[in-house]
Amino acid sequence: MRKTLTVFVIGAFLLLLSACGGNSSASGSSGDKQKIVIGYFPNLNHAPAMVAIEKQLYEKQLGDDVDVEYQTFPDGGEFMTALAAGEIQGGLVGPGPAMNNYISGVDVEVVAGSSTGGTVVLSRKDSGIKTVDDIKDATFITPGIGCTHDVQYETYMKEAGITSNRTGGQMKHVTGKPAQYTTMFEKGEVDIAAAPEPWGSMLELKEEANVLLDFDEVSFGETLPAAVFVTSSELKEENPELVQKMVDAHKASIDYINEHQDEAIDITIQSIDDITGQKMERDVMESAWKRTNFVYDVDEDTIQEFGDSSFDLQFLKEQPDFSAFVDKSFIEE
Repeated sequence: MRKTLTVFVIGAFLLLLSACGGNSSASGSSGDKQKIVIGYFPNLNHAPAMVAIEKQLYEKQLGDDVDVEYQTFPDGGEFMTALAAGEIQGGLVGPGPAMNNYISGVDVEVVAGSSTGGTVVLSRKDSGIKTVDDIKDATFITPGIGCTHDVQYETYMKEAGITSNRTGGQMKHVTGKPAQYTTMFEKGEVDIAAAPEPWGSMLELKEEANVLLDFDEVSFGETLPAAVFVTSSELKEENPELVQKMVDAHKASIDYINEHQDEAIDITIQSIDDITGQKMERDVMESAWKRTNFVYDVDEDTIQEFGDSSFDLQFLKEQPDFSAFVDKSFIEE
């Protein structure tokens, strides 16, 4: 009887643990502490995350009762999968993947901006491509299909009458990690890159790539958020105080970047080196910085226009409605 009772108690305890772990939006726990995981990418547009880590801004906002961890991602698809699974509670991602997943029913909301600009289109120096008129049969690379940089580039090209093989055109589209673009250019594997900074400046200054479309020429270049801070609606509703503290830490990081640019550049160079093994030279990062604005406000009209273009390019199956996609209440606090 005693053995049966012991088995029952252990089983009930395991069921309780299982039930707690099944809540995808709630943060996990480490002992008596909550655990918050912030996701980001090793790109310049995600510098607010790197500076926040260095300055422990999330730790300061969330206090001693919360353990803060960080996770990097190679592309927006993997980031969104982790957010949907409850493996991360928030972080920085391009607006493209966030919108695509929102339309697909994933629980994701934008609660702050992060940066604008930062997308550059370049051609390999020996590709023979000097202007957009030469692009028709070229192979171009972006970080992902339908990602922010892909939509910006393909929107511009479609307006010029040139489309990719995905929609029956001649441009061949491949995807790959931006950190690998330098090697791919050296091997002649791709002709064009729609690259996020600082990888665009790396190609320009170290590979002598031709800048075909600068950040203020590519579609949505100056107004579209290059990265946004997202979380889930479920977490926002269950624990708005926690989300407010996450957004406050993010805002503090952007303020710090704008007030201490030289130090922020040093932090970003070191962080990208730690993650990718690629040490950016300072002239590369300074060039990239000039093409990026760090802001936490969000232009909702541009997001809708970007979504309409994603639909027009067949990245989305339905005309999107992003009227409930952005919640600016946390940045207005």
